[in-house]
Amino acid sequence: MPKKKPIKVVFSKLGQYKAHGMAWTEERIIAIDERLKGLDELDTIIHEAIHVQNPKWPEIMVQGKATELAQLLWDLGYRKVDV
Repeated sequence: MPKKKPIKVVFSKLGQYKAHGMAWTEERIIAIDERLKGLDELDTIIHEAIHVQNPKWPEIMVQGKATELAQLLWDLGYRKVDV
């Protein structure tokens, strides 16, 4: 089985779409609103990545899985570090 290309993450303002994040499953690209911070940013990144990995899952399932995983990682102390 061929190796899947990595998910590309783009940060930009998504206010015009009224969305925190967006996913293009075939292209394996996700867009995250650059104004998000902390747990909201982590949850959105995971949420959109799950959409790419599981394009047929209903939104309610993606939302539940993403939020649970984001909260677990946050509680374990995972944070974004700017370098």
